Amino acid sequence: MSNRALAPAAGRPDSTAPGWPAPPPRVCLADRLPSQPALPQIKVLHVITRLQGGAGGNTLLSAAGMDPGQYEVWIVGGPGGELWDRARAAGVRTVELPEFRHVLTPKDVLVLWRLVRLIRRERFTIVHTHSAKGGFLGRLAAWLCRTPVVVHTFHGLSFHDRMPRARHLMYRLLERATRRCAHRFLAVAPLVARQVVEEHLALPGSVLVVPSAVELERVPGESDPAAPHTLGAPPGVALIGTVGRIDAQKAPLDFVRMAATVHARYPDTVFVMIGDGPLEEDVRRLAAELGVEVTLTGHRPDAAELVAALDIFVITSLYEGLGRALTEALAAARPVVATAVNGVPDLVEHGATGLLAEPDDPEGLALAVGWLLDHPGEAAAMGRQGRERVLSAFAPEVMCASLDACYRSLLGLPGTWSAQPVTPDEHRTTSADPARAYTA
Repeated sequence: MSNRALAPAAGRPDSTAPGWPAPPPRVCLADRLPSQPALPQIKVLHVITRLQGGAGGNTLLSAAGMDPGQYEVWIVGGPGGELWDRARAAGVRTVELPEFRHVLTPKDVLVLWRLVRLIRRERFTIVHTHSAKGGFLGRLAAWLCRTPVVVHTFHGLSFHDRMPRARHLMYRLLERATRRCAHRFLAVAPLVARQVVEEHLALPGSVLVVPSAVELERVPGESDPAAPHTLGAPPGVALIGTVGRIDAQKAPLDFVRMAATVHARYPDTVFVMIGDGPLEEDVRRLAAELGVEVTLTGHRPDAAELVAALDIFVITSLYEGLGRALTEALAAARPVVATAVNGVPDLVEHGATGLLAEPDDPEGLALAVGWLLDHPGEAAAMGRQGRERVLSAFAPEVMCASLDACYRSLLGLPGTWSAQPVTPDEHRTTSADPARAYTA
């Protein structure tokens, strides 16, 4: 690769690495100078299996939040979900591969071939992979193409003790087989980073922790007075709820069992689950059997705003890299109760920003919820401290500055460019058509 391909784009670093002199100031205002030639951008390709959920939201913010004067960012993955339209609206180049599915299939060979063709055609400087299969196929394709820089983000582990043994072994093998295909690994939480090293998915010293950002401007600091009524809560009762997909990972039946136990002890409580999924009917059936009313709202695009209406936020997940909905609940200053799985204890400090319980333990969850109901002053203080923590470390511009520093370090570039945060719904001005979708 030529030196020019690694030259910084328009805009100067605001700090420098040792050994490279700091740039002197301009002698006059930029508008008095002849126009500066356009310098090459750093081309980055994000590879993700599905642009959905927490990992999808993280990937979207990672792509849309980079300075468009410095980076040309692409995303490739399987079709489906509203985030693709938001990515294109933000000026991110997109490639949707119909064969790219969540489960392993023989068509993955075709996906690999199309990824290789895309990477070779566009000559990306950086390939940044996400999720299990996206990470495996993306890293392998980048290795085959001899991509200069390969980065992989662990949003959580792709395998866990609750999946079939054969699938567990297969995912672990694939993760380990491609660990030497990446130059740097990122993890969304310290405990996730530790698990990655302990499972030999990354070499010691190769993992950096970059907190997964959320769109803080979409999370209100206080509740809309009408929101509890929208969620079916009459005045004078405690509204206890959760947000997330109603599937096996989130253990929604444990939420119902917890709700039944809490309601028996605290009758002035109501319960809501914001989200949809394959276990909705199981939730309704169990709630009817236990005699507790649980409102299911279905998918709500305003879920982040509705979280602020909850008196207590609960997650019952059996495994969770960090939990996007959990981060948004803390940003809304909600007292939280969460299962102590994967990276969650890094975010929920027991007694400081919320309370923790064991997974698969509805009674323990109910005891924690009851404690918060009995101690409203302490619960509110935990909520305030949780919000302060999230606001300080989980803003998109903070995450993108960390990514920028990681990319630049791997490329041998000095300093850190000023962050140019762009929300996914804002339109970016680039040299290419920002609404254009590409094919592999």
